[in-house]
Amino acid sequence: MEGKNPDAATLDSSKHLFNETSHSPSLTDLVGYEKSKDIIDFCFISNPYYPTPEMLDLMKENFVNLLKSYPSSNPILGQKYLAELFQLKPENLIVGNGATELIVAMNATLIERIAVPVPTFGEYIEKLRQQRDAELYFLKAEDNYRLDLDDYIGWVRSRGLTSLLIINPGNPTGQLHSLDSMFEFLKRAKDMELIVVDESFIDFAGEAVPSLLPVAKHFSNLLLVRSMSKHCGVPGLRLGYCYSENLYVLNRMRRFIPTWNVNSFAQYFLSLLASTDAAYHEGRIRLINDVRWLYDRLIELKGISVYPTGANFILFKVNGGMTALELQTRLLKEHRMYVRDCSNKIGMDKYHIRVASQGHEKDSQLVKALKELLG
Repeated sequence: MEGKNPDAATLDSSKHLFNETSHSPSLTDLVGYEKSKDIIDFCFISNPYYPTPEMLDLMKENFVNLLKSYPSSNPILGQKYLAELFQLKPENLIVGNGATELIVAMNATLIERIAVPVPTFGEYIEKLRQQRDAELYFLKAEDNYRLDLDDYIGWVRSRGLTSLLIINPGNPTGQLHSLDSMFEFLKRAKDMELIVVDESFIDFAGEAVPSLLPVAKHFSNLLLVRSMSKHCGVPGLRLGYCYSENLYVLNRMRRFIPTWNVNSFAQYFLSLLASTDAAYHEGRIRLINDVRWLYDRLIELKGISVYPTGANFILFKVNGGMTALELQTRLLKEHRMYVRDCSNKIGMDKYHIRVASQGHEKDSQLVKALKELLG
């Protein structure tokens, strides 16, 4: 690979950033904007095939106007763009400044106590009003961190809880529950007051997307959450949305959503979704195939144990003594590749790495580097 490796002193001076968040520091935080351009970011979960080049050109052409314009103060407009795309009623949607804004609003207005399987996406725990408001259901390492839905609902009821979370596919595990199994779970859990299902990675679970959106109307206790950063590849725009058939739930959340929470660039991007939907799905299928190729190559490597995935990322455990942090550091310093060390996730040990597919060409470079480092 061309270019210079990150300066070791720069990286060493940034090590404290890994201990200050349950997320991974961005590359720009670690090495600066210029040096980050020369590093392949396998830590960030994204879609390398979307937005399309034509969409990016439109964003560039409208840059000054968007920069100088206020976004709409009427949230229904952004909701209508998504409603058109998914054939839903706009009033059953909330568009957020990333899924994290919606998680904060949910935690502030709906949650008193909630069951959370761990390891998980940290915001669902950290943004609660009190950390003790989460009842943690620890997934077992010896069971490959698999969430057994039958055991989970039994545990939830035994704890006297009426709210629960499921991330499907799981983050960071990639574990996928089929649409049928999720539908059956929701039928069994109708006694729950609130079931939060995060489907931020569901678009990469198969050629036919096994989302609950088409059947969500049958479950008034269901709140679906999705991050558009992940499946649309636009983390800088900060877009996410949630859907529920329960308007009482949504209206309580809306009280905590500020006016102009979605910026002008993000609103313009939403307006392009319907006309580019075919291109989006073409790229989605392409990425699914990339992940399958990467998975097949990773399971051939010595020194790691690879978990099955239904997402656009893959979790593996480093065997033989090297920690995830050590492997992450060597990949960054020696190969200019950034991967996710999962050791700061509650319920996970210090030997797990998550890698997100960045397209076949870059994925093949990762496989080559891992083969070299793992022996």
